[in-house]
Amino acid sequence: METHRIAVLSDTHGILRPEAAAVLKTCEAALHAGDAGSQEVIDQMNKICPAHVVRGNVDRQWAKKLPRELETELFGFRIYMVHNKKQIREDLAGIDIIIYGHSHKYEVSHTADAVYLNPGSCGPRRFRQPVTMMVLTLFPKEHRFETERIDLLQSEPVQKELSELSDRDMYELIRRIIRDVDAGRGTAEIAARSHVDEEFAQQVCRMYLTHPGVDVDGIMDRLERKNL
Repeated sequence: METHRIAVLSDTHGILRPEAAAVLKTCEAALHAGDAGSQEVIDQMNKICPAHVVRGNVDRQWAKKLPRELETELFGFRIYMVHNKKQIREDLAGIDIIIYGHSHKYEVSHTADAVYLNPGSCGPRRFRQPVTMMVLTLFPKEHRFETERIDLLQSEPVQKELSELSDRDMYELIRRIIRDVDAGRGTAEIAARSHVDEEFAQQVCRMYLTHPGVDVDGIMDRLERKNL
């Protein structure tokens, strides 16, 4: 029976994990639904198998050539891909598979005409969310397909919530946010890169920008007093 394995992944945020690369090696092509995080990730994927990639909200200047949405055909199946589910266009007549990312949550849902797939995130682990991708197996003669959830790091320790971070970890987090501010990155991108809520990133950025000369310790002290 003719079958084709296609890797489906999203939200790598600058990291192609060895476990994800190992899955790619078993596939004929890869579909990446945005927030690759760097050209290096795409280059690494293409060295393993052909990669079809759309641009995500944290893919900035380097990703200008990436399409916001992509329609392609693989082995007789018409596939549409976009990063954010809210940006899926209305006219998708004839599309078999719709792929998106952004939420970091693995999802498979069906309508009368198509299936909607979100492979989750396989980049840096974000709090208690799993690290996942998907393998799509196509059966062209029967024009059907199967999905397989791949949990990449079932044994990896869960990242702590902000309230559970040690002083040292919080220091490193705030220092990383400050570096991103100095690099000219926006709040949404900073939050995504550090895997924190945008509200927290905005709070740190505001303290840093409105208190000239403040350092990490000063911001930590202000955060502590603000939460009393």
